Amino acid sequence: MPVEVNVPEFAFEPVTVSLARHAGGARFEDPAFTFLDFGSSTDGVPSTVSWLELDRRARAIAVRLDRLAEPGDRVAVLCPQNLDYVAGFLAALYAGLTAVPLVEPGGPTHLRRLVGALTDCAPRVWLTSSSALPAVRQLQHGGEVPEPRRVLVVDRIGTRSADEFLPVRIDQEQPAYLQYTSGSTRRPAGAVITHRALLANIRQAQAAFGLDASTTSVGWLPFFHDMGLLQLICLPVVLGCRTVFTTPSAFTRRPVRWLRMLASHPRVLTAAPNFAFEYAAAKLTAEERARLDLSGVEVAINGSEPVRDATVAGFLSGTAGTGFAATAHRPSYGLAEATVFVTTTPAGTPPRAVAFDRDQLSKGTAVPAAGPGERTVTMVSVGRPAGQHLRIVDPDLGLVLPDGEVGEIWIHGPNVASAYWGRAAESESTFDGMLATAEAGVPADGWLRTGDLGVIHEGELFVTARLKDLIVVDGRNHHPHDIEATVQDAHHAIQRDRLAAFSVEKNGREVPVVVAERVRTGDREPDIAEVERAVRAAVSRHHDLRLADFVLVQPGSVPRTSSGKIARSEARDRYLDGVLATGGRCAR
Repeated sequence: MPVEVNVPEFAFEPVTVSLARHAGGARFEDPAFTFLDFGSSTDGVPSTVSWLELDRRARAIAVRLDRLAEPGDRVAVLCPQNLDYVAGFLAALYAGLTAVPLVEPGGPTHLRRLVGALTDCAPRVWLTSSSALPAVRQLQHGGEVPEPRRVLVVDRIGTRSADEFLPVRIDQEQPAYLQYTSGSTRRPAGAVITHRALLANIRQAQAAFGLDASTTSVGWLPFFHDMGLLQLICLPVVLGCRTVFTTPSAFTRRPVRWLRMLASHPRVLTAAPNFAFEYAAAKLTAEERARLDLSGVEVAINGSEPVRDATVAGFLSGTAGTGFAATAHRPSYGLAEATVFVTTTPAGTPPRAVAFDRDQLSKGTAVPAAGPGERTVTMVSVGRPAGQHLRIVDPDLGLVLPDGEVGEIWIHGPNVASAYWGRAAESESTFDGMLATAEAGVPADGWLRTGDLGVIHEGELFVTARLKDLIVVDGRNHHPHDIEATVQDAHHAIQRDRLAAFSVEKNGREVPVVVAERVRTGDREPDIAEVERAVRAAVSRHHDLRLADFVLVQPGSVPRTSSGKIARSEARDRYLDGVLATGGRCAR
């Protein structure tokens, strides 16, 4: 079983109590949050609020919320990713209401998820900004979602009314916010994150990563995503450390902006999914690298999707000479149902990769390979849990499996969400796992069934796949991200991290299919037959598997979740509906 990171005992207090303390203390004029706006400047235009200014903004908005909503009501945050979002989210907590952090309307990318969330929880009040108001009004009156009682434009609310704010008593089991899951294997659901769970997860992360008030939290992750919300808003407020942030689009347009932000501040904490590290290293020029000093980066969390050994090595190589320490790169595991953070690698150690025997892994056992070869699969450790129990369990029998055996990852801790909003049956099946194996000092019931498969090897967790994504052919288990890694390396015409492997039923048996986006090459079309031959040969050689179908599609066609993960279940549905075959089809 994994060795757990001890977390010191802590007394409960709401996040907003910490905010009030910073605003009323000796550091009230210190910068709290800085937003870098790259929309009108290549260098980024900074906007900064002090702890006192942020506190007064949040209190003033809370006064308005108190007049419009009742205890238990939901408040949707539909602001752009800027200081308005920070103030609006904290205002909902101040008012004792349930915040629903979402994305501002605009564009089709997140529209379905946004409509689904608003329909699911029917927020009484929507918070937005002047710049997003036209799109919000269109959504409000479009007939697709329940209309709120009121839309508040937070940047139009002055701070004078902050003096009218009367503190609201917050119970620790009261919902702080609904974290809508990314929906990689099912429709999004709102995980109910209580005030107790939020504070517990912050303290767990603080202990695991060695954070304090001198830390600078830097990043671009979206606030509506679990890691972005915790890393860039909630954790800094509790710790009293400064946050410097920008938007996801600012990063994707020029990833060096992220690296320059990291280089500009001391004792940096940052977080990003695996693809971001690969993308940033690939786009970094020699001239840009020569001007970077990343020696101040103490923690760079790599999570929210499978961490690849090649990415870790590539980022270290790409940033060589910048002072970035290998020990700062911290592969981690988490999910919305656990607030976010679950495990990370031990402090002071570089990322650890292990090559396992592929054939044994397909049978459910993780055995280190005897030597290098094609019949291996390399996985990166995501470390140990912090302040919570983690077990690998047979999902059908509830039996705790021994180290080295692959099973479902189950979690028990104060950071686990209390339920899914309005979904009793789904909540019971997810949050009330029962262990059949008695263990002294470990609860038998109330376990979070993550839906992820993993294995414990030498005391550390290795995540292998989503349980529902697992491809089973002729009694052998194949992990989709393992096949995807093989396919994306098979031909240069395939866009990295933009492909999905899944199984479909054909003639009464499960068969594997891969859908992959082609690279953006202007008007020049790839030789589809050549790509197919390379892919099929690679999958056969590395996995002893014959693809039933391979589909090469246009860029942007493979669906992704709000956190950037491949939505394999949705890709499978689109494939079966025949809507993915837009860039050329190689069917058998």
